[in-house]
Amino acid sequence: MTITSARYIDTGPSTNLSDIRFSPKPPPHVWSAAEPPFKGYQSPPTEGYAQSSRKTAIVIDNGASLLRAGWSFDKSPRIAFPATVARYRDRKINRTVSYVGYNAHADATTRGQIRNAFEPGSSVVGNWDVMEGLLDNTFVSLGVVAQDEGVGRPIVMTEPVANLGYSRKTMTELLFECYSAPSVAFGIDSLFSFRFNNGRNGLIVSSSHTATHLMPILDSKPVMSSATRLNWGGYHGADYLLKLLKLKYPTFPGKFTEYQAEEMVRDHCYISNDYNEEVSRFLDWSGLEDRDHVIQYPFTEQIIVEKSEEELARIAERKREGGRRLQEQAAKMRLEKLVRKEQTLDYYKNLQQQLVNQTKKEIKRILDEDEFKDEAQLEKTIQGLEKSIRKARNKDVGGPEIEEVEPTFPLLDVPDETLDEAGLKEKRHQRLMKSGYEARARAKVEKELEKARIAEEERLDNEHREADIQSWLEERRAARQTLLQKIKERDRLKADLGNRKSLASQMRMKTLANLASDQPGKKRRRGGEDDNFGANDDDWGVYRTVAMGEQSDDEEEEDLGAGLKGLEAQLLKYDPTFNENNTLEAQSDWTQSLMHAFLRGPRPFDPESQQEAHQVHLNVERIRVPEVVFQPSIAGLDQAGIVDIVADIINHGLAKTEDRISVLGDIFLTGGNTMFTGFDERLRRELRAVLPVEAPINLRKAGNTLLDAWRGAAQWAGCSESSQGFITREEYQEKGSEYMKEHNLGNAIAF
Repeated sequence: MTITSARYIDTGPSTNLSDIRFSPKPPPHVWSAAEPPFKGYQSPPTEGYAQSSRKTAIVIDNGASLLRAGWSFDKSPRIAFPATVARYRDRKINRTVSYVGYNAHADATTRGQIRNAFEPGSSVVGNWDVMEGLLDNTFVSLGVVAQDEGVGRPIVMTEPVANLGYSRKTMTELLFECYSAPSVAFGIDSLFSFRFNNGRNGLIVSSSHTATHLMPILDSKPVMSSATRLNWGGYHGADYLLKLLKLKYPTFPGKFTEYQAEEMVRDHCYISNDYNEEVSRFLDWSGLEDRDHVIQYPFTEQIIVEKSEEELARIAERKREGGRRLQEQAAKMRLEKLVRKEQTLDYYKNLQQQLVNQTKKEIKRILDEDEFKDEAQLEKTIQGLEKSIRKARNKDVGGPEIEEVEPTFPLLDVPDETLDEAGLKEKRHQRLMKSGYEARARAKVEKELEKARIAEEERLDNEHREADIQSWLEERRAARQTLLQKIKERDRLKADLGNRKSLASQMRMKTLANLASDQPGKKRRRGGEDDNFGANDDDWGVYRTVAMGEQSDDEEEEDLGAGLKGLEAQLLKYDPTFNENNTLEAQSDWTQSLMHAFLRGPRPFDPESQQEAHQVHLNVERIRVPEVVFQPSIAGLDQAGIVDIVADIINHGLAKTEDRISVLGDIFLTGGNTMFTGFDERLRRELRAVLPVEAPINLRKAGNTLLDAWRGAAQWAGCSESSQGFITREEYQEKGSEYMKEHNLGNAIAF
C-alpha cells in the first residue's frame, strides 16, 4: 500500500452579491477582550496527603502552558496553574515576594515581572529558578509535609518527545537533591493519553502548546525512529495571531497581550474543511456579519448630550433669525455709509462751486480749511466718491459692472527740470498708477487669450472624438490612469512623511540640514561668505518641500481631483464600458472596499467613536491561524504539514503492510491544539484524498484532550508495570543523574 501526497481541492459555486451589501444588517455580536487570568485566593486541596501512603505517587503533567498535579489515586488533577512566576522586591515590607501561576497576574506590578520556566515556543525548561518555584508551589498546594527533608513520595512527571539529555539530567538532580524524592519516573504525555484511551496500535497526532508530534505505535510501544515533530503549537498560533493583528491595526489604541491572543485562538478559530475555497470568499458580503467576529477592548466614550427634535428645531430657528438680523444690520450699515458718502460728495461739489471766481489767496484759504493741498486733490476726491457710490448702488440693485476708464498721466511727458518738489512727487505717483493700469490690461488680455486657447482645445478635442472615438477613449483612459498614479503617489508620500524612518522624512531632514548650512561641518564666520538665498525665485520652493513634501500643495491636490473628475465625466458620457462603479469616488466607498470588509466588517465605521476604534475584527484570521498545521508555509515555516508527515511515516517509517494497516486503523488525536472545530473532519478528508480507496482509516479523539495525559500518568503510576520505569534514589546516587530507564511510555536512549 503506497500513499501519495496529492491534494485535491473542490471548487464551490460562485454567489451573486450585487445587492447583499446594501441590505440592512443586524447589530453585531460583540465579544469582550479577555482580562488577566487572576483568580484570587483559593484554598489548596491539602487533604490528599493524609489519604496517601509512601507508595502513592505525585503525578505532575509538566506542560509549557499549564502545570497540572495531583495524586495517583485521583480521577483528575487537583491543581492546575500556568508555568509562570513573578518575583519583585516589595519596598514596603522590605522583602522579595513571589507570585506563582495565576497569582502572577494580580496587578500591573506583578504582570511586569512574569517569567516563564520554559524557553519561548518550546517545551524545554530554560529557567530553573522559576521551575523550582513552580515545584515548591505544587508540593505546598498538595499539602505535602516534609519528611526527612524531602517530599517522601514517588514522583511521576511528563516530558516532551526526545527531551534533551541536559534538561532531563537537571530535572532529575532537582527532584533528588532539592526535594529528596524516593524515586522518579518520566514519561511522554501523549503516550500516557494514548494508554488511558485503551490504545495498542495506532498513530498518535499530538498537537500541544509548543509542538505537534506524530508517533506510530505498535504493540503498545512507540516507534521512536519514525516519530516526527512539527514546530507549531498553540503558543505559535497565538503569537502568529498577535503579529497579524499588529499588522492589521498598526495604530490600535489598545494593547494586545499574549493571553488575549490565546483566548481569541481558542474561542474564535476553527479548521476550514476546504481552506483555499473558503478563504477566497471569506470576505464576501453574503453572510459576512456571521463570519466576522468583533472583539471589544476597554474604552472611554466621549459623552455627547443628545438634543430632542424640538430643541434642534429651536436652535435652527434661532440661527436663522440671527442670520436675518445680521443681514438687516449689514444692509442698514451699507445704506448709512452710502448716505454719508452722498452727503460728503454734495459738500465737496458745493465747495468746488465756491472756488469759482475766487482769488488764489481765498482759494488756498478755503482748501486749507478742508485740508486739501490744491484743486486737483479736491477733484480726485470727488471722482473717487462718485466711483464708490456707483459701485455700492450697483452691488445693491445688481447693475452692470463699471468699465474702467483709461486714465491719463500728463506729468509723465513733462521733464523733471521743469517740476517742483510737489510735481515730482505727483509724477512718481502717476508712474506707479500707469504701471498698475498696464498690468491689469495685460492680465485681461492674457485671460482672453486663455479662454480662446481653451475653446480651441475643446474644438480640436471634439473633432478628434468625432473622427476616431476609440483613439480618443484610449487617450482619456491613459490620462485617467496617470492621474490615479499621481494621487496614489501623493497619498503614499503623505503617509511616509508621518514615519520618521521613511525615505521621504529622511530627505526632509536632509533639506532642513542643508538649509542650516550649505557646507555641513564647516563653521560660518562673521563677515565671511554672503548668504544669497532668495536671490533666485526657485529658492523659495524649498519651504513647500519642507512643509508638505514635493508636489503636495493644496493647489495641486485640487488640480488632480478636478482633472480626474473631468476625465471620468467624459468617460461616463462616451465610454459604454465605464460606469459609476468604476469611478474613484465609488471605489472609495466603504461598501465597495475589500479592505474595509477586512478591517471593519460589513458595517460602516465611525472614526469619531471610541467604541468602534477599540474594536478588533477577526475574519480571515479565524481560519488562517489554525490552518498552519496543514499548510505551514503560510506562516513562513519550512516544514511539511501533518498530512504529508503521515504519508511519509506510513511510506518510509513502516515497512510491513500489516503494520501500516494497523496504524491507520487507529489515528489518535490528543493535545489542546486538536480541539479546533473541524480538526478531525479535515484530517480525515485530507487523509482520504492521499490514501488508496481500499485503505482502512479510523480516526478518533481523546476523551479529554487536555486532561487525559495526566490521567494516563496517574493510572500508570498506580499499576504494577510502572515499577520498571522508576529510578530510585539509590540508583541515582550510584549511576548519576544521566541514568534513565526505558519503558513503553517514555523516551528511548537511542533511536
